[in-house]
Amino acid sequence: MYNFNVRVYGLLINTENEILLSDEEEYGARFSKFPGGGLEYGEGLIEALKREFIEECEFEVEVTEHFYTTDFFVKSAFNDSQIISVYYLVNPKSEIKIKCKEVVFDFDGEGDIRQAFRWRKLSEIESNDVTFPTDKRVVELLQEKWKRV
Repeated sequence: MYNFNVRVYGLLINTENEILLSDEEEYGARFSKFPGGGLEYGEGLIEALKREFIEECEFEVEVTEHFYTTDFFVKSAFNDSQIISVYYLVNPKSEIKIKCKEVVFDFDGEGDIRQAFRWRKLSEIESNDVTFPTDKRVVELLQEKWKRV
């Protein structure tokens, strides 16, 4: 039997053409990704993405359009499952009040699970700004899309 892990992420681009990134640390492992997370049993993708933004970012988002779904094999970095990630473009439904940092992994406080947010200019984003293979592919697609704009 094969296990699948469905993930959903939001690409939030502000008026300065910057995209929101999440730097996280869980039990000593550090990674940078787009805001979002795992689908819970009984949830739809959009419902899960909205929940993740409320949990992680403390504001609601409107999902505006599908951007990308994993189209290659990705094994989880944390267990024996196959990752399927779905990315949507999102807009905030209210003011963004999260504190954003300038430096990667600039966490406040202590603990086994920590998170910090930062903005990255779309014109400067690179695949090494994120950790996971699917996020790296999304960065490539963002680079292609925003070079044409």
